[in-house]
Amino acid sequence: MIDWIRREAIYLWYYLDIQVRQIAPYWALGILLGSAVSVFGKRYIHGAFAKMGRRKMGWLGVIPASLLGVASPLCMYGTIPIAASFSEQGVKDDYLAAFMMSSILLNPQLVFYSGALGRTAVAIRCASCTLCGCVAGWLIRLFYSGRGKFFFDFTGFHEGASQDTDPNLLIRFLKNVWRNIKATGPMFALGILLTALYQIHIPSAFVSGLFGKNEGFGVLMAATIGVPLYMCGGGTIPLLQQWLADGMSMGSAAAFMVTGPATKITNLGAMKIVLGWRRFIIYILFTLAFAWGTGMIVNLFT
Repeated sequence: MIDWIRREAIYLWYYLDIQVRQIAPYWALGILLGSAVSVFGKRYIHGAFAKMGRRKMGWLGVIPASLLGVASPLCMYGTIPIAASFSEQGVKDDYLAAFMMSSILLNPQLVFYSGALGRTAVAIRCASCTLCGCVAGWLIRLFYSGRGKFFFDFTGFHEGASQDTDPNLLIRFLKNVWRNIKATGPMFALGILLTALYQIHIPSAFVSGLFGKNEGFGVLMAATIGVPLYMCGGGTIPLLQQWLADGMSMGSAAAFMVTGPATKITNLGAMKIVLGWRRFIIYILFTLAFAWGTGMIVNLFT
């Protein structure tokens, strides 16, 4: 028994060391650059969206709305009060849908985390998340705009005070970095631990068989397991990196990267509040369908 425990501890330490060396630099870079965007760029990003939303850009306006959602560093509970403020300023639901959807799926910090998965994965993640926001905005425009209907109910939501208020810019930046570390560090460490345990106990053939490229079922499975398994962006990057190394198709990974953040429990709670049950179910079905379609298309070209 003692020998087994010692052997397991050695294996665990070995794989933990590998994971930390591979992933930690991307996590640290994401923390620093994400905090920089939050402290120095957030006001300009949200200001640009508010100005754009008041212009009559038609269907094309959904595209920059989605791009600005990706650039926004806020979590969903931070985004909704901002979106409520935009709605009060006259920004239409289609632009808000594009902004909120892409903001749920991606942010500057997660872009840099995803660098650990390789350039192809980063490009696919950025393109698919931006497109998902665009499609959401276009669907809202098609079925709700101009018909006296409102897709979102922001009753009770108001923009709160910013935490980045220290008059010293350096101190303000460092405080934001520390908040990011406290928010993402535990899930990042858990992701590292789970990946190390997976490497020790799960054969690689299991992943290649379940999420392989030749089966649409694999993409569907990846989209489905993203619902209960997604912890946070930093927490899932180590697992995704290992799954890809063990034979997971890029399409399956893309599907997971869409459904995961969109159905993270805190994001679901926020979306349920502003959507109501019927539109909330539509949101879930749209997410799963878009993730599956994205995965299938990605597998055709990779």
